[in-house]
Amino acid sequence: MPGLVGLITGRPRESAEAELKQMLRTMRHEPFYETGTWVDEAAGVYLGWTARPGAIADGKPICNERTGVVLAFSGEEFPEPGTAERLRGTVPSRGPASSRAHLLALHEQDPSFPAGLNGRFHGLVVDRARHTATLFNDRFGMHRLYYHESNDGFYFAAEAKAILAVRPETRTADAQGLGEFVSCGCVLEDRTLFKGIRVLPTGSAWVFRGGAVADKRQYFLPREWEAQPVLDPEAYYRELRDVFTRNLPRYFESADRMGFSLTGGLDTRMILAWHNPPRGTLPSYTFGGMFRECHDVRVAREVAQVCGQPHEVIPVGREFLADFGDLAARTVYMTDGCADVSRTADLYVNGKARQIAPVRMTGNYGGEVLRRVRAFKPMAPVDGIFHPEFTEQIDRARTTYGGLLHDHPLSFAVFKQAPWHHFGLLALEQTQMSVRSPYLDNDFVRTVFRAPAAACATDEVCLRLIADGSPALGGIATDRGIGGANGGSRASRALLQFSFKAEYAYDYGMPQWLARADHALRPLRLERQFLGRHKFYHYRVWYRDQLSKWVQSVLLDPAALARPYLNAAAVERIVNGHITGRRNYTTAIHKLLTLELVHRLLLAER
Repeated sequence: MPGLVGLITGRPRESAEAELKQMLRTMRHEPFYETGTWVDEAAGVYLGWTARPGAIADGKPICNERTGVVLAFSGEEFPEPGTAERLRGTVPSRGPASSRAHLLALHEQDPSFPAGLNGRFHGLVVDRARHTATLFNDRFGMHRLYYHESNDGFYFAAEAKAILAVRPETRTADAQGLGEFVSCGCVLEDRTLFKGIRVLPTGSAWVFRGGAVADKRQYFLPREWEAQPVLDPEAYYRELRDVFTRNLPRYFESADRMGFSLTGGLDTRMILAWHNPPRGTLPSYTFGGMFRECHDVRVAREVAQVCGQPHEVIPVGREFLADFGDLAARTVYMTDGCADVSRTADLYVNGKARQIAPVRMTGNYGGEVLRRVRAFKPMAPVDGIFHPEFTEQIDRARTTYGGLLHDHPLSFAVFKQAPWHHFGLLALEQTQMSVRSPYLDNDFVRTVFRAPAAACATDEVCLRLIADGSPALGGIATDRGIGGANGGSRASRALLQFSFKAEYAYDYGMPQWLARADHALRPLRLERQFLGRHKFYHYRVWYRDQLSKWVQSVLLDPAALARPYLNAAAVERIVNGHITGRRNYTTAIHKLLTLELVHRLLLAER
């Protein structure tokens, strides 16, 4: 993911700058990335960056020569309308840097900086007069920064691999992080898969003096929003609608062409209900599968037609499967193992989407914020696959997760689930394009903390918001049969729910008894009756058929079977059982493939 990289140290410039360049090389994943470095030897700051062309961090840090303050910034910030214009003239700047000038002005005028910023970002401020450097990130921690503290310097980077490249002691798997990944699909509590590397906590502004950390402060804590009084249902809806409609336009301001990642669900619909661009000016697209046209595509196309916007389908088919091995390796490598191989299809479709527009508007996080959807939970691994010592770490992860549920449910969703679980997909998507969503807007999330419990228990608020913004869109049922004219028929909803559950049963959720029956009836190809109605990826079938040789070559390699936490016999049983079609081990294969690629690509000796 494009972002900042660097070290803060009192070491000689020659060695520090050599490490900076080595770190930066690991983060240039695409030929269209732009990179650069900046050094303040007196402050002990060695900074680099990668950026997509046209991004706010595309260029060297901006400096106010009068005050001696330098600001480096990565990510996107969505200020109140008029803020940039009001402040831009207060800081001398020329050329591309003028687009970031208001951030430097805000730093100089707002003692609480960066608390007033709105978006996903991280940055570094060097104050030469005060001899300090401040490393900061957004309050949701979604523009991630990894860090490593050593005796001779503080290392930070948007990608862990940059630190792994120069600090050999970190190229060891962290047992607790590994256990959490196997259990929960992500690493918890700001740990990582790598020993000695952690994630900068949400809402941080860490101050450095003399090349060392002087103050690890957080400028924002969730309790500030949790303590707000709850509104009654009608007052809450009015406030939510006002905040959403007032702030939505800022997310569509872009110097680059924007595309809309349109689905058949509620969250993208709410955006289009209140954003009404001229007809034909907002290209939209939906990801499609190889078996049939899914409900997502059908509904999205109808929504696009109502809005008068062009729509196309980005298919996942033979071309994707032919390149799967390389794409899977890039998925794991570019996200430092935060996105597992099941997200490989997302890398593929986002690369295609970038050809349509380099900025992608999505409805991501809408369900998590408005309906407090819990997107992950601990899952027990296949019996016997891991050694008992490592199984203890998996059990420990379940206990850790349980403790997190004592938090406010919305705080869990936006300050833990989002930066830990959802980050991997976001990081993968942002290697290809700039991804936006209005649902992690500061004002919007702050307002949802005031929701009465009943408002988060159903889809009624979302349906009302759509109908108020666009009655025509409110008349279209979702891909799951929710809403629509007269609320949709009970029969159609039941049929869609059945097809959704049937597809789950014939895909990665297939129970073992059904796998055996399906194998016996394989000539009938019953799976084709169910697959592709709701999903565009089908890994159970792919691992069994088109990708079986690749799966065997990775997981049955002698080095892979010798990993110290694995039971080799169990791995062989899982792989062979799945590719024959007699068993379904899709989820286990996801985890095993990802772990092996982490070892090969990130932990191997350089």
